Amino acid sequence: MASTGTAKKAEGEQPSKETAIRVPNPHLQKMKEDVLYHLALGTGTHNLPALFGDVKFVCTGGSLLRMKAFITSIAKELAIRSPACDLPNICAATDRYAMYKAGPVLALSHGIGMSSIATMLHELIKLLHHAKCSNVIIIRIGTSGGIGLEPGSVVITKQAVNASFKPQLEQMVLGKSVLRNTDLDEKLAEELLECGKELHQFNTVIGNTMCTLDFYEGQARLDGAICSYMEEDKMKYLKAAHEAGVRNIEMESAIVAAMCNLSGIKGAVVCVTLLNRLQGDQITSSHEVLVEYEERPQKLVGQFLKKHLGGK
Repeated sequence: MASTGTAKKAEGEQPSKETAIRVPNPHLQKMKEDVLYHLALGTGTHNLPALFGDVKFVCTGGSLLRMKAFITSIAKELAIRSPACDLPNICAATDRYAMYKAGPVLALSHGIGMSSIATMLHELIKLLHHAKCSNVIIIRIGTSGGIGLEPGSVVITKQAVNASFKPQLEQMVLGKSVLRNTDLDEKLAEELLECGKELHQFNTVIGNTMCTLDFYEGQARLDGAICSYMEEDKMKYLKAAHEAGVRNIEMESAIVAAMCNLSGIKGAVVCVTLLNRLQGDQITSSHEVLVEYEERPQKLVGQFLKKHLGGK
């Protein structure tokens, strides 16, 4: 079994200083016990430093099955576990999320939409803090609708923008609007782009990602149960988004960016486009094609992990 607790340093790279997880909540210090309810974990019931103290990379995606397939592949590529050994779901005591670990790589599901991923990230970031982790990178791996890109293209997010194409998240706190920055780490995005070029298997670009509250009206679709605009309105809006640098649309990137920024964590969002929204609203590719598309962000992030941790 290979040892993978320490990330491999690139030639000539200076050792980086340890950057602890920042949790901007003074109330946590007063708590005798922190119950991470939706993850079925807690400081009073689990030795979090022993279980998670070596985590350096967190990869998260909407689907439970997709994350299980991803971590199984990573464990094999990095020779962390025998292919015959099944990786257990650490959150098996709950049906909210699924979590798997292979060496310093943690993979967990986040469900659909900002509310679901925000809940997971609050508890994940506290878990990493309690486990005394440092220099952690969080990467969302997912699917999206493209704007002006061929289906199957992979977009690495530069900025997560709102419906007005601004790089900010509006969070309501005590009935008041709080605006949070949604830029993502530029160096990490460039490194991921280079991994895509190295694979040379599919189109990979860096662009802005529009993060919306829902799949239908918020994304200017015409095929929802409710629609109050015309096709020409939709096309005008999507073309304006493209002119603003938006290359894909999904529903989680703004939360990832905002919470990583507040916690001092390097974050990235890597999503494949399942269709070009300038050409339609419905996803019509075959199941086999969609499965192959969904594997593309996983391959890219897998290449990134192998460069840092070694592997085949």
